[in-house]
Amino acid sequence: MRILVTGGAGFIGSNIADAMLAEGHEVAVLDDLSTGRERNLNSNAKFYRADIRDNATVAKIFDEFKPEMISHQAAKADVRDSMQHPQLYAEVNIVGTLNLLENARRVGTQKVIYAGTGGATYGETKSLPVKEDHPVNPLDPYGASKHHVEHYLFLYNYNYGLKYTTLRYPNVYGPRQNPFGEAGVIAIFAYKMMNGETPTINGDGTKERDFCFVGDVARANVLSLTKGDNEIYNIGSGVGTSINTLYEKLQNATGFHKPVNYAPDKPGEVNKIYLDASKAKRELGWEATVGLDEGLQRTVASLRAG
Repeated sequence: MRILVTGGAGFIGSNIADAMLAEGHEVAVLDDLSTGRERNLNSNAKFYRADIRDNATVAKIFDEFKPEMISHQAAKADVRDSMQHPQLYAEVNIVGTLNLLENARRVGTQKVIYAGTGGATYGETKSLPVKEDHPVNPLDPYGASKHHVEHYLFLYNYNYGLKYTTLRYPNVYGPRQNPFGEAGVIAIFAYKMMNGETPTINGDGTKERDFCFVGDVARANVLSLTKGDNEIYNIGSGVGTSINTLYEKLQNATGFHKPVNYAPDKPGEVNKIYLDASKAKRELGWEATVGLDEGLQRTVASLRAG
C-alpha cells in the first residue's frame, strides 16, 4: 500500500514509518520539522517537508503520492502549552487535519488511521481503567482539539465513505523521544538524570498515567491498516503509574539518586488516567507487550547512544 505518515519525522511517527516499511509498504513522510528531526527519517521513505496548514502544498503532495492510507500523527501535543496558545492548537490539529481529509477525499484515499489521545480526551475519570464509552470532557485545548477531529472523521466516513480508525494513545515513550520537545516526561526526566540534574515534579507526584512503549503503538497502527474500520480504540497498558513511582524507576535505570524537586501543580492536567485496551485486543489483536521497566531501560540506552 502507499501510506502517508504525517509527522513521520517525529518520535512516534518515525517509529510508525519504520514499522510500515518493514511490512513492505511504500511510505511517504509529511513533516514540517518544527519538532521532528531529519535524522529520524527512514532513507527508504519519500520525504515531503510541509506544514499541514498549508493546503496548497498539501494538495500537491496528494496529487503526486496519491496515498491509499494515511497514518496521521502530525499535531501540536503539549497540554500546558495549549493552555497558553489555544488558537494555535485549533489551527494545527483541527484545520490542518481538515486539509488532509479534504485532499484524501479528493484523490480517493481509502482510510485514515488517526492518533487520538486517551490521556487528554476523557478529562477527569469517573471509573478506571477508562473504556472508550467513558464521557469525553477534556480539560485543555490540546485534548479538545484532538477529540474534535474524531467528529470530522465520522462525518467524512458517513458522507464520503472515507474509512478511519482512531487510536487513543496514552503517554507514549521510547527511543527518539525528544527530551527538549513538546511533551514526554520520561525522556525529559531521564535526560536530566543522566546529566546530573534533578527533575522537577509539578504537584505532589501522585498523579497517575498510562505509559506505553512506542514500538507497541507503532504495531497498533500497522494492525489498523486492515482492521478496526470506523472504530475508536484505546491503546494502553491498562496500568496507572504515579509520577513518584516513575521517578524511582528512572533513578534505577539511570543510576541517579538525588531526591526529587517539587513545584506547584499546573492547570489543565487530569489527576489519574489509564486506559482499558480490551477492545483493541479483541478486535485488532493488539496488546502492550513491553513492560515499563524494560521500556525505560531501552529508552535510557537510546538516549545514551545519542
